Amino acid sequence: MVDQENLKRHAALMDQMAQTVGVDLEDAVLSGRLAIDEISDAVLRCTKCASPDTCPAWMAGQSEPADRAPDYCGNRSMLQRLQSVADR
Repeated sequence: MVDQENLKRHAALMDQMAQTVGVDLEDAVLSGRLAIDEISDAVLRCTKCASPDTCPAWMAGQSEPADRAPDYCGNRSMLQRLQSVADR
Protein backbone atom coordinates (compact mmCIF):
# COMPACT_ATOMS: atom_id res chain seq x y z
CA MET A 1 0.00 0.00 0.00
CA VAL A 2 1.19 3.50 -0.80
CA ASP A 3 1.43 5.92 2.11
CA GLN A 4 -0.35 9.27 2.12
CA GLU A 5 2.79 11.41 1.79
CA ASN A 6 3.94 9.39 -1.21
CA LEU A 7 0.51 9.75 -2.82
CA LYS A 8 0.62 13.52 -2.27
CA ARG A 9 4.11 13.70 -3.77
CA HIS A 10 3.08 11.78 -6.87
CA ALA A 11 -0.19 13.68 -7.23
CA ALA A 12 1.87 16.88 -7.31
CA LEU A 13 4.34 15.36 -9.81
CA MET A 14 1.46 14.22 -12.01
CA ASP A 15 -0.16 17.65 -11.92
CA GLN A 16 3.13 19.38 -12.66
CA MET A 17 3.87 16.99 -15.54
CA ALA A 18 0.44 17.71 -17.01
CA GLN A 19 1.08 21.46 -16.76
CA THR A 20 4.53 21.03 -18.32
CA VAL A 21 3.01 19.39 -21.40
CA GLY A 22 0.19 21.92 -21.58
CA VAL A 23 -2.62 19.79 -20.18
CA ASP A 24 -5.10 21.29 -17.72
CA LEU A 25 -6.37 18.29 -15.75
CA GLU A 26 -9.20 20.25 -14.13
CA ASP A 27 -10.44 21.46 -17.51
CA ALA A 28 -10.14 17.92 -18.91
CA VAL A 29 -12.36 16.60 -16.11
CA LEU A 30 -14.89 19.42 -16.35
CA SER A 31 -15.17 19.01 -20.12
CA GLY A 32 -15.66 15.26 -19.82
CA ARG A 33 -12.41 14.31 -21.57
CA LEU A 34 -11.03 12.74 -18.41
CA ALA A 35 -12.72 10.89 -15.54
CA ILE A 36 -11.72 11.44 -11.93
CA ASP A 37 -10.88 7.74 -11.75
CA GLU A 38 -8.38 8.23 -14.58
CA ILE A 39 -6.55 10.83 -12.49
CA SER A 40 -6.47 8.44 -9.53
CA ASP A 41 -5.10 5.71 -11.80
CA ALA A 42 -2.50 8.14 -13.20
CA VAL A 43 -1.29 9.02 -9.71
CA LEU A 44 -1.01 5.34 -8.83
CA ARG A 45 0.96 4.70 -12.05
CA CYS A 46 3.23 7.57 -11.06
CA THR A 47 3.89 5.94 -7.67
CA LYS A 48 5.27 2.91 -9.54
CA CYS A 49 7.74 4.98 -11.56
CA ALA A 50 11.38 4.00 -11.30
CA SER A 51 12.51 7.61 -11.97
CA PRO A 52 10.40 9.98 -9.83
CA ASP A 53 13.43 12.01 -8.80
CA THR A 54 14.23 12.62 -12.47
CA CYS A 55 10.91 14.30 -13.23
CA PRO A 56 11.42 17.63 -11.44
CA ALA A 57 14.73 18.22 -13.24
CA TRP A 58 13.26 17.15 -16.58
CA MET A 59 10.26 19.45 -16.13
CA ALA A 60 12.45 22.37 -15.07
CA GLY A 61 14.47 22.00 -18.26
CA GLN A 62 11.46 22.19 -20.59
CA SER A 63 10.01 25.15 -22.35
CA GLU A 64 6.33 25.10 -21.66
CA PRO A 65 4.45 23.46 -23.03
CA ALA A 66 6.77 20.58 -23.77
CA ASP A 67 5.95 18.48 -26.83
CA ARG A 68 5.40 15.37 -24.76
CA ALA A 69 6.15 13.67 -21.47
CA PRO A 70 9.42 11.74 -21.26
CA ASP A 71 9.58 8.19 -22.57
CA TYR A 72 9.80 6.74 -19.06
CA CYS A 73 6.56 8.39 -17.92
CA GLY A 74 3.83 5.83 -17.28
CA ASN A 75 1.22 8.50 -18.01
CA ARG A 76 2.69 9.59 -21.34
CA SER A 77 -0.06 8.04 -23.49
CA MET A 78 -2.85 9.58 -21.39
CA LEU A 79 -1.16 12.98 -21.50
CA GLN A 80 -0.62 12.72 -25.27
CA ARG A 81 -4.30 11.89 -25.75
CA LEU A 82 -5.27 14.97 -23.76
CA GLN A 83 -2.75 17.10 -25.65
CA SER A 84 -4.15 16.03 -29.01
CA VAL A 85 -7.70 16.89 -27.93
CA ALA A 86 -6.55 20.27 -26.59
CA ASP A 87 -4.75 21.04 -29.87
CA ARG A 88 -7.97 20.79 -31.89
